[in-house]
Amino acid sequence: MSAREEREAELAAGAGAFGRWLLQERELRGLERDEVAKLTRLTPGMIEALESGDPERMPPKAYVFGYLRTYAGVVGLDADDVVLRWQEVVGPEANVAVAPRRNRPRAIATMIAAIVGVAVLLALAVALFAPPRQRAPLQLRKAPSAERAPYPSEPPPGR
Repeated sequence: MSAREEREAELAAGAGAFGRWLLQERELRGLERDEVAKLTRLTPGMIEALESGDPERMPPKAYVFGYLRTYAGVVGLDADDVVLRWQEVVGPEANVAVAPRRNRPRAIATMIAAIVGVAVLLALAVALFAPPRQRAPLQLRKAPSAERAPYPSEPPPGR
C-alpha cells in the first residue's frame, strides 16, 4: 500500500469516527435528523453526509466549516470544538485559516449603536437645516381701562 493510500484510509477511518461522534451527540440530545435538517436549513442528505464522515459524501471544503458550525449550534455543541475536531481528522494539508467566530451580541450592540447614532444625526440635521415655520404675527390689544374706586381721604379709624 502506498503512502497516499495509507493516508486516505487513515482519513476515512478518522472521518468515520468523527461522523459517528456527531451522530451520537445528536441522538443523545434526542434530535431527529429531519429536525436538525429543518433547523439548519441543510438537506437531510447533507446531515447524513456529515454524520457518515465519508470523505466522498462530504461537501466541498469551502462549505464544511460553515455546515459544521451550523450543525453544532443546533445540536448544542461548541462550534469551535467541532471545527477543531474536524481539522484534527483531516490533517494539516486541509487546514485553512478559519476566521474567528463573530461575537453576535457585540455585533447586535454595534448595529443598534449605529442606528441610534444615525437617528440622532438625522434629528440634528432636521433641527438645524429645516426652514423656520411661519408664525402668525402677534397682535397686542390694549387692555380696557378700569375705573378706580374712590379712596377715602381719611384713613380708617384705629390706624
